Amino acid sequence: MINSLTKKQQAQLTTGADIVVQTLVNHGVDTVFAYPGGASMPLHQALTRFSDRIRTILPRHEQGGGFAAQGYARSTGRVGVCTATSGPGATNLVTTIADAKLDSIPMIAITGQVATHLIGNDAFQETPIVEICRGITKHHYLVTDVNDISRIIQEALLIATTGRFGPVLIDLPKDVQMATTIPDYNAQLDLPGYPAAIRQGPYFQAKPEQIKQIVSEIHRAKRPLIYAGGGIIASNASDALRKLVARTKIPVTMTMMGLGAFPNDDPLSLDMLGMHGTVYSNTAIYHADLLIALGVRFDDRVTGKVAAFCEHGKIIHVDVDASEINKIKPAHIPIVSDLKYALDELNKIVEPPSDIDPWIEQVQTWKRQEPFRYNEDYPGILAQHAISELCRLARDRDPIITTGVGQHQMWAAQFYRFDNPRTFITSAGLATMGFGLPAAIGAQAAHPNRLVIDIDGDGSFLMNIQELATCFCEKLPVKVMLINNQHLGMVVQWEDRFMQGNRAHTYLGPIDNPEAKGRGNGIGPDRRYPDFVSIAKGFGCGAASIHRKEDLVPAIQEMIAYHGPFVLDIAIPYQEHVLPMIPSGGTVMDTIRE
Repeated sequence: MINSLTKKQQAQLTTGADIVVQTLVNHGVDTVFAYPGGASMPLHQALTRFSDRIRTILPRHEQGGGFAAQGYARSTGRVGVCTATSGPGATNLVTTIADAKLDSIPMIAITGQVATHLIGNDAFQETPIVEICRGITKHHYLVTDVNDISRIIQEALLIATTGRFGPVLIDLPKDVQMATTIPDYNAQLDLPGYPAAIRQGPYFQAKPEQIKQIVSEIHRAKRPLIYAGGGIIASNASDALRKLVARTKIPVTMTMMGLGAFPNDDPLSLDMLGMHGTVYSNTAIYHADLLIALGVRFDDRVTGKVAAFCEHGKIIHVDVDASEINKIKPAHIPIVSDLKYALDELNKIVEPPSDIDPWIEQVQTWKRQEPFRYNEDYPGILAQHAISELCRLARDRDPIITTGVGQHQMWAAQFYRFDNPRTFITSAGLATMGFGLPAAIGAQAAHPNRLVIDIDGDGSFLMNIQELATCFCEKLPVKVMLINNQHLGMVVQWEDRFMQGNRAHTYLGPIDNPEAKGRGNGIGPDRRYPDFVSIAKGFGCGAASIHRKEDLVPAIQEMIAYHGPFVLDIAIPYQEHVLPMIPSGGTVMDTIRE
């Protein structure tokens, strides 16, 4: 076949691996998080040939690469791209793909696969990764023809970044990567389920009569409330939301994914709702006569007992994903629409409610009565105090904050005050420990001149601590504020509240310590385990540890000013609980306050 081609045609022959990279470059992808292996070597060779146009960042674990791709995507709104080899490399991406699916993050995961003639033979490092990921991707491909590569990459980019965003998996056998063809970078896409109109703008658009219904309900409401989620941020509708609130004076509460969509310090902000949300936001939902739900999915951590959630109010639910409408909580006015389009249309004609001044006054009273609080007289350092001080010292630089998962994540959501969208990056739906550091790497790669801080816990941090090497070697000056209580704090809290304080493998120190048997106060600030400072310095990072209250502010200042990656290890007590707390399946009436 090749011999029958003209010399010009032969010069145009391109490997499948090069077609992958060229197509990514053609569509604006400038960074790939990629860990090599036998089945993905051709792809990595191609990446070296495009090094002037696309940056390849080498994580130290495939999961780190997947979460870094998410950090890139969440902080920019653009697609994040990660790659891994076949078998264990591919399966190490599974958690990151599931995480992206639950939080609606646009991500492309490209995995190497054994040669096509070996598929199904249990070949070396073979796993059926498409089958494994079938239920956790927005879409997936197994590529068997080199001529399909450019089209499939383009389709994947479109699918990941339109409608409800999500991850797309592309499994690429090694022989297909090495095969050659004359590429068609303008190949017609084969997406019968994706109408062409979706490529020109919002395809799902609220109808004029639906917008008028919202206007009518707002005008009649006496106790309206906006419930804003991650869909506001994903659709770049934060400015439209702020304009709506300015016009109507309707109070706003946010999910954890929605933090930053509306400024925490605005008088009409009720901050976060749900299990560890504010008492005043959960109380307001209970009493609201109109709930305007924007880009949310009525997650169980938000609703608690579904039947009692906003049981006295009418619900308007606007979301781009039709499958979320009426899935958990029936909507009186269900609207499938791109949120920015819907809010822009609403802002053209909406008028303030007729009289909600008493409602606003009541909401402000609730805010004054039960704010987030902690024991400010505690002689050591509490996580809430550390995060509050970090906010005070860093907020004017508009940093990007990432977190791991656990108590520190909830305290960050409670005590850091967010002004802008895409500044709070956390694993919400899947709640994956180990998320914080690699997500910060992705955000830092996308924003080299921004301050990026990972607020992490010792248990969560240990799950991807190897990515400190990526920080140092790739010159990514990520800061880590480590909230170290020597325990799996959130599980400890549930043990204390619901299991009579019995410790079931939640202590992370040496087993010969009294705390391993449920007694004592841990191993103490002077000999914590492991030695995170030595570990961080071993990776080439700056590091310090503190346990005295008077050292907190200087240490945070040192961390922020440090020229490279830095780990600040802060000793806190393990007995502290995240409050308030609505027990799983409970209502605002069941709130634990102390």
